[in-house]
Amino acid sequence: MQPPQPDTAAVREYPVGGAASGPYGIAHGPDGALWITLVHSGEIARLVPGDETGAETRTFPLDSRACGPTVITPGPDGALWFTRFQDHRLGRITTRGTAESFSLPEPDSGPYGIAAGPDGALWFTEMNRDRIGRITPDGEVTEFPLPSSGTYPSAIVQGPDGALWFTLNQGNAVGRVTVDGRITLHPLPTPGAAPVGIACGTDGALWFVEIGAGAVGRIAAEDGPEEGRIREFPLPDRTARPHAIVADPEPGGGCWFTEWGGNRLGHVSPDGRITEYPLPTPAAEPHGLAVGPDGAVWAALETGAVARLARPAP
Repeated sequence: MQPPQPDTAAVREYPVGGAASGPYGIAHGPDGALWITLVHSGEIARLVPGDETGAETRTFPLDSRACGPTVITPGPDGALWFTRFQDHRLGRITTRGTAESFSLPEPDSGPYGIAAGPDGALWFTEMNRDRIGRITPDGEVTEFPLPSSGTYPSAIVQGPDGALWFTLNQGNAVGRVTVDGRITLHPLPTPGAAPVGIACGTDGALWFVEIGAGAVGRIAAEDGPEEGRIREFPLPDRTARPHAIVADPEPGGGCWFTEWGGNRLGHVSPDGRITEYPLPTPAAEPHGLAVGPDGAVWAALETGAVARLARPAP
């Protein structure tokens, strides 16, 4: 007997910014809206989930169409902060749509991941310079070099232990940096796993996706009973190229993730069970995702839309 298949009708897509705009990162903002980076058109979009007829969207152009806004996150100051991968700056936009940007000390640094830290600052990765950066809300930047080069630090998230955790896409490791800049690296068991997205799960561990290995990983936070233990859960399709991951806040926990190469959204339970949900549009290129104010899972599709997955019934 075949297991029940997920209801594909539970996924709906909403156009955002036009087919060439490139929705990439998405975050649940402090104003109850979803904020989306449009990587190709150099804009930030704001989406308010509506009823079954649609959603309200508005776009805010940035000062350069070629700045490449990428990952976005709520900041400690009530604004949204985002990386500008193409012009190597960080951006800030208020919930009213007023935007500004900040330069970084290192040229061509390639900022990518960004997350609020426990110290009232934003922490970010510099892909091209093998550094972890910190910026205060008023724009003061500090950088912490990694112990080796060519590691491609990617996503970053605040952990349950008061530190920041990040992935090293080409270093094949997960890293940890304390707020005073002490760095620890945890190599992954699978060669060429190429981790990208990382999230802090409701179970107190860090969950990450391995785009090169087609798997989801879990690492126990330091100072816990399993300190540093890594487990990997292969996806049914090892070529799915999982890209981003976010914690599922509902009872039962687990995490949601995007499958860039598989054109699906996925869910992993705390014990590693995988459930997948196909997207209606072929080759939609799902990247970032967030749990929205309506409790649904929202994913940015680089082909010009966002997908909404209604939470499956228990």
